[in-house]
Formats: sequence, structure tokens, C-alpha cells
Amino acid sequence: MASPAALPPLPFNPSRVRSYVLRLPLFTRLVILAILVFWLLELQTVWSVVQWGALIPDELGLKTMYRTNTYPFIHNGFFHAFLNLLALTPLLERFEAEHGTLTAIALFMGPLSTFPAGLYVLIEKFILHGNTWVVGSSVWVFLLLGSEAIRTFKSNPYFSLGTTKIPTWTSPLLICALVWILIPNNSFLGHLCSILIGYLLGLGYLKVLVPPEKVLRFIEGKLNLLGRLPHYVSVDQKTYGRFGVLPTSGAPAGERGTPMSFMSGSSQRLGS
Repeated sequence: MASPAALPPLPFNPSRVRSYVLRLPLFTRLVILAILVFWLLELQTVWSVVQWGALIPDELGLKTMYRTNTYPFIHNGFFHAFLNLLALTPLLERFEAEHGTLTAIALFMGPLSTFPAGLYVLIEKFILHGNTWVVGSSVWVFLLLGSEAIRTFKSNPYFSLGTTKIPTWTSPLLICALVWILIPNNSFLGHLCSILIGYLLGLGYLKVLVPPEKVLRFIEGKLNLLGRLPHYVSVDQKTYGRFGVLPTSGAPAGERGTPMSFMSGSSQRLGS
């Protein structure tokens, strides 16, 4: 009797993946959990998660400013969420490991969400006179890619493509254009706004928005966060220094919007 054929080897090492997941810092874990929870909530039909939390220019007001913080956690289907998580997790994990959990919370729940949102709404509503909504964590993917590109440019100004030398700071723009061309229904404007804010972060113009280390140490010591919270990264445990490496449906019927996704699926649009 012939022995059964051996299964082909997996393209990845499961033990390494498990080890990597178990080492993820606290804020990165919470972001992944929030994205998964919102995706599960999208499966029900009683309440439209996308309509509630998407960044919709015409719906943004004093009572709906929460949208500038909720849209990165909401996605347009499973594959949209899954592919964005694949792109975001290593970048966000690296940022938190280098700058600390409190710094990551302060930035990503603050200016690194609201600034790209504000810039997008300003251009989309008041310049283009549109009302296309966006969702997805690729806002953070492209933002971190933009910041990393600036840092790389300082040490390695060019990369070669054949005989052509291309500035390294343009790499996120090239990726943005490539994604827009190859993958339909992506928010080119949303990704571009994220990259521009990432450039400002990489150039150091957003340092003033980071809480002082003395304040962070006081909070950590007062609440004993390092002792109480598993996988918490203290401001004193940063790997490479404070500013070292910085590393998109339930829409209403008949309306369409655009997922802000690194690699996304279908989308819908509001307005004309």
C-alpha cells in the first residue's frame, strides 16, 4: 500500500507567527481588537456601523466629530479589514515599541487621526465640492509610510530604478498611485492626505503635539501601568529613541463611498 503523499510545506512558519503575535504591544493589540469588533458589528443589519462612523464630509459637525476618530477602525467587509491589518500591524507595532504605549495612544487617537481627516474634508468638501466618505486603517498605513520615507531619505536620498535615480521620499506616493491604478475604488485623495501628514510627522513638525516625557513618566508611575498592564511599553523602554523610526458595508441603499484602504475591495459613494 502506497504511503500518502506528503503535504507541501506552508509558505510561513506558524511558530514564528504565533511568537510574533504574542509579542505585540498593548495599543497594537487594542487596535486590532477594535477593528475586529467593528467588523463583527457590520455583520448585523439593524444598525449601520459604516454610516455611523465613516468620515462623511457633509455629516461632520460639532456633534459628529467622533467620526474623525472612528473611521480608521471601520472597514468595508472582511477582506478590506484583513488586508489593512496585514499592512498596519508591523508598522504600528514598531512605532509603539519605539515610542511607548502612551505616546502611541496620544498620537493615534489624536492628531494622527484628526489631521488627515481634517485635510481630507477640507479638500473634498470645500475645494472639490464632493461628499465621498472614507473608512479604513490605511490612513495610518500611508501616514507611517510617509514618515518612514522622510527618515529613510535623510540617510539614503535615492533608490535606483534601472539607470534612474528616484528620491526615496517619493516611495509612498508611488505606492499610492500604484494602488489607485491597480485596485479599483480606493480613495486616492484620502491616501494622499495621510502621506502629507506623515511627511510632517517625519520632518518633526508634529513633535509639539507629543506629551512631554515628564508627564508620561508621572502618569506611568502614579498608575503603575507597567506593573498592571500586560504588554505595556513604558516611555523608558523605547528601543530607538523618541522620534527614531516611524513606521478603509452598511451604507444606505443607492449611495456609494470610497474605502480608504491599502488594498481594498468594493466601495460606495455618497452624493453626486
